[in-house]
Amino acid sequence: MEALHNINFDSLADTSISLVAAFIFGGLIGLERQFRQRTAGLRTNVLVAVGAAIFVDAGNRLTGHEGAVHIMAYVVSGIGFLGAGVIMREEGNVRGINTAATLWASGAVGACAGADLILEAGLATIFVLAANTLLRPLVRLINKQPLDTSFVEVTNSVYIITPKRFQKLALKQFIATLEAAGYQAHDIEVDQFGDDEVEIQAVLTDSAVDGDQMDALIQKIADMEYVNQAYWSPSTTD
Repeated sequence: MEALHNINFDSLADTSISLVAAFIFGGLIGLERQFRQRTAGLRTNVLVAVGAAIFVDAGNRLTGHEGAVHIMAYVVSGIGFLGAGVIMREEGNVRGINTAATLWASGAVGACAGADLILEAGLATIFVLAANTLLRPLVRLINKQPLDTSFVEVTNSVYIITPKRFQKLALKQFIATLEAAGYQAHDIEVDQFGDDEVEIQAVLTDSAVDGDQMDALIQKIADMEYVNQAYWSPSTTD
C-alpha cells in the first residue's frame, strides 16, 4: 500500500520532464560519439545520462535537495569506474580516455536534469559537444606541428651493457663520465641482460639534451673498458 501513497502525479510529471531532458541531451552527446564510431556511443551515453537523472530525481523526491546532492556525489565516483572500463591499452598506447571523459560528462548532464536544472543540463551539453567537435580541428593542427622538445617533458635515459662481474666498476665509471659531461642521474636501475651481463639504466635529471652532444657522449661511454654496449633513449611517457 505504501506504493499507492507514493503516487504523486505532479511529481511524476516533473520526473518525466527530467528524464526526457536527460534522454535528449544524452542522445545529442551520444550521436556525436556514435558518428565517430567510439566505444561508448548513442545508447551508452543516453543510458548514463538517464540513469544519473533517475538516481538524482529519486533522491530529490525522497529526501529533498540534500539527498540529491549526496546522490550526485556518488554519481560522480560511479561514472568514474564506468569510464575506466572503456579505457584500453593497446601496444603501449592508451585509448578511450576521451570516451571515458564524455561518459563522465553525460553523467553530469543527467544529474543536472534529474535535479530539475534543465537549462543548466542543456548548457552543459553544448559545452560537451563543443569540446568533442569544435576543438578537434585545433587538436589536429597542434598534432601536425613538428615536435619541439623544448616544450615537451622528456625523460632521457642512458643505458650500458656490462659483464656482471664488472658491474660495480662499470657503474662507477659510468656515473663519473655522466657527471664529467654535466649530467646528473636521479635514478639508477640494474637489470639482468642475458646470462652473464647486466643492463644499467641511468635516468637523467635534464629534461632537454642536445642530441649530437649525447651521441658523442654515448660513443665515449661505449669505448670504456668494461662497457660492451651503450645507448640512450628519450621518452615522453611517465
